[in-house]
Amino acid sequence: MFGLVCFFILMGLTLGNRAPMTWPEKFVKDSVSWTQGLFYKPAAQVAGFFEDVRQLRVIYEENKTLKLTLTQYARDTQRLNDLEAQNKRLMEELGFTERQRQANVYKYRIAEVVTIDPDPYNSTVTINLGDKDGIKENMAVMTVDGLVGRVSKVFGFHSNVQLLKETNDTDNNSKAIAVTVKGNDNQPFGMIESYDSKTGELVMNKVEHADDMKVGDTIITSGLGQVFPKGIEVGTITSIGPGEFGITYKVMVKPKASFSHIREVFVVEVPEVK
Repeated sequence: MFGLVCFFILMGLTLGNRAPMTWPEKFVKDSVSWTQGLFYKPAAQVAGFFEDVRQLRVIYEENKTLKLTLTQYARDTQRLNDLEAQNKRLMEELGFTERQRQANVYKYRIAEVVTIDPDPYNSTVTINLGDKDGIKENMAVMTVDGLVGRVSKVFGFHSNVQLLKETNDTDNNSKAIAVTVKGNDNQPFGMIESYDSKTGELVMNKVEHADDMKVGDTIITSGLGQVFPKGIEVGTITSIGPGEFGITYKVMVKPKASFSHIREVFVVEVPEVK
């Protein structure tokens, strides 16, 4: 019992008002605080370092996710733009085939260009229609703008198309194009026999009468040849001058259709005469 009483007395003295600390107590207190500070600051810095690393990892993951999202968005946007452009082309082609169907009795087979020959000296493209689709050699090929070439070779499921840029009067494999002036009653006509790569124009020779022709007139196929049917627009007259030996005229024609970035074409099928 006496010990318990002494314990409570000591507790009361300890919790009560204490006298100011002596200098030894202050020295011990300061030493302990200084020592604790030596350990606390590095520990805080280490903890802050790991917290910064964690934040950097979070930011890295967020940036990675954001980049993936932006990449997907850009890919989807490009795909949408391509689909819109294709839809526009197909709508134009649909209107074109309807107008041509009303003007002529030809059948138009739409084909997609699948490859383009990279050889600059061999202007040939490959389309996804072939023998199984009824495609034959020398069928005329065009776009909504005008004539672009002819079928030069047919395979089972694909065909090669020789573009007008390959027209060459010195090449036995090249076919001259019989043409005339659109809307001219007198029907002056000539033969497109070559292509001038420097000017990007077709050369129309053997024009006997040029009085009824003028710059800006539209040149179309006359149907007099055995390859290209009548009425397909070829190009626009840019100049008229004397031909070889001064007997006939030489007419330069700017093609209506572009030979670059061809996506879809029409193969012209002429009904057989029975």
